[in-house]
Amino acid sequence: MDPVIVVGAGPVGLTLSLALAAQGVPSVLLDEGPGTEEPRPARTVVLREDSADLMGRLGCRELDRVGLRWSGWRSIRRKQLVRNVPLSGGGGSEDDTALTGLLPAPLHVPQHELSAALRAAVDKTPLVQRVPLSRIDTLEQDPDGITVHTREPGSTWWRGSYLVGCDGARSTVRKLLDIRFPGRTAVERHAVAALRAELPWPDEAVLHRQPPWRTGGAEVSARPLPNGVWRLDWLLPPRGELVTPEALITRIRDTLAGWCGETPAYELLDTGVHTLHHRLARRWRKQRAFLAGDAAHLLGAVGTQGLDEGIRDAENLAWKLAHVWHHGPAEHLLDSYQAERRAAVAARLRAADQSLPILRGGGGLRTLVPGAARGHDTLLSDGHLGCGALGAPPSYSHSPLAPPHTEAHAAVGTPPGAPVADVTVTAPDGTTTRLRERLGQGHPLVVLVAPGTGVWDRRHWQTAGVMPRLTDAVAALPGSTELLVTESYPGASAHTVLLVRPDGHLVAAFGGVRPAELFTAARTALGGAPHEEREPVEPVDGGSGGDDGPDTGRGQGSRARVHADGSAGLH
Repeated sequence: MDPVIVVGAGPVGLTLSLALAAQGVPSVLLDEGPGTEEPRPARTVVLREDSADLMGRLGCRELDRVGLRWSGWRSIRRKQLVRNVPLSGGGGSEDDTALTGLLPAPLHVPQHELSAALRAAVDKTPLVQRVPLSRIDTLEQDPDGITVHTREPGSTWWRGSYLVGCDGARSTVRKLLDIRFPGRTAVERHAVAALRAELPWPDEAVLHRQPPWRTGGAEVSARPLPNGVWRLDWLLPPRGELVTPEALITRIRDTLAGWCGETPAYELLDTGVHTLHHRLARRWRKQRAFLAGDAAHLLGAVGTQGLDEGIRDAENLAWKLAHVWHHGPAEHLLDSYQAERRAAVAARLRAADQSLPILRGGGGLRTLVPGAARGHDTLLSDGHLGCGALGAPPSYSHSPLAPPHTEAHAAVGTPPGAPVADVTVTAPDGTTTRLRERLGQGHPLVVLVAPGTGVWDRRHWQTAGVMPRLTDAVAALPGSTELLVTESYPGASAHTVLLVRPDGHLVAAFGGVRPAELFTAARTALGGAPHEEREPVEPVDGGSGGDDGPDTGRGQGSRARVHADGSAGLH
C-alpha cells in the first residue's frame, strides 16, 4: 500500500508519523515550514502522564531534561492558601501512585523543545519522509487512495493510502474537505511572560485567584520550568484593550512583589498574549481523509490542554490506520476514530463551557457549586492537573468497538473503555517492564492477574494452572496478540484476564479463561472479523494452580477533486 500522508509537522503530526512508524507503517510528512521552530520560552505545553509516556516510547526520552515535572500544586485566593497538593514529580507508575497516594505530576516543557525532540526522532526513522516547504493546494480522493499537490517551491504530486490533516487551526486540509468548524471565539485571553527569577515555591505550580495588588486581575498562574524559568499567565478581560509592553512590565513587577515582598531580580525572556478559542469540526473523517489536533478542535480555557488532546488523537488514529494498512479495509474501525475522539473532546468542551460562568462570575450555575472558593478551585485544578471532567483521560465506554456485556465479564478498578493502570508486567521474554511500555505496537494485549509470579520460577509457572489454556486461547485470537502477566491489578481478583487495546484502553475483563468471549471481544475491538479468522477453542473457567505454582503464563466511488481557492489559504 501507499504511505499515509500526514499534513502538518507540528507536535501532533510528528507524533502521528512516529506512532505509525512504530507499527510498521510508512508516512510522508508534509511540513509547510522550513523544518525548524523559533524558540519561544513563553509558549509551553503541559503533558499529562500518559502523554509524556507516549513521547518517551516514540523516542523522546530526554524531555525530563528540558521540561519539569511539578512537585506540587498550590492554590491561593486573595492572601489565603486554599489548596496545597503534593505531586509525584518523578512521573511514577500506578503502583507508585497507589503507594504514595499522590497524583502524578504533569510534565511542563517549552513547545519548541518538544517539537525539536520529535523532529530528531522522526529524522532517525526510515519509515518517515519529512518534506519541508510543502504546502498543499489540491486534494483528490478515489476508491484506492488519495493524492495531494503541493505548491512551489516544491511543486509535486504525492500519492497516499490515507491522509491526516494535522495542519492547525487554519487547516488547509479541513477547508479543502469543506468541513465546518463552528464554535466560540476568544473564550479567554491571557497575557503571558517567561522569566527567570527566584520565587517562594521552587518546582511548584501556583494559581492565585483575586490577588490583592492592583494589576493582578482576576487570576494569575506561575508554572515552573527547568533552570529557574517560570511561565506567568494573567487572565485578561474578554474584550479588554491591547496589552502594551509598559503595562505588562508593571504586571510583572507587581506580581513578583506581591509574592516575594518586593520585586526580586528577574530576567525577562519572552512575552505574548494568548487568546483561547473553543471550536469543534463537524466531521473528523471524509472518506480517506482525517483531521487531528487543532485542525479538528480548539480548546484550552480553565486549564484544559489542547495539545494533550491532539496527541491522544494521534495515538487513537495511528493503531487503526496501522491495522488497516497491514490487514486490509475495516471501515467500522476507521469510523470509530471520529466516534471516540470527537465525543471525548466534545465532552471536554461542554465541561469547560459549563464551568466558565461559575469560575468567572455571574450566572445561576454558580450557586450549584458548594464551598464557593474551594469548589471553584477544584474545577480549575482538574483542568491543570488532568483530573475530573476538565482534565481526566477519556473513556470510550460507548465506543462502537466496545463488546456487548456478558456474564463472563468481571469488574475491575478500571471501567471498560478507560485507560488501564500502568502496573508491572512480565513480558514474553521473561523481563519485567511497565504495561505502558508494551503499548503502541499495533496489537492488543492480554494480561493475566496471577499473584505469586514474582516468587515462582518462570519455567514452572508458564506451564502451570490456567496458563496452557490461556496460551491456546490467545493464539486463537484474530491478528497478533501479546500475553502478559501481572502480580496484581487494581480491583481484580486472581485469574482475572484483561483484554487491552493497542492504545491502552480496556476492552473487557473476564473472570478466568473464557476463550469464546475473549475471541468475540477481540474481534469487536478490531472492528470486525479479520481476513483469516480462526475458530476459538471451547470456553474454560479458571481453575486452581495446583502444586506447581500460581496460575499464570504467557503466549506468544467515484473520483473527487477539490481545488484550493482564496478561501482555502491561511489567513
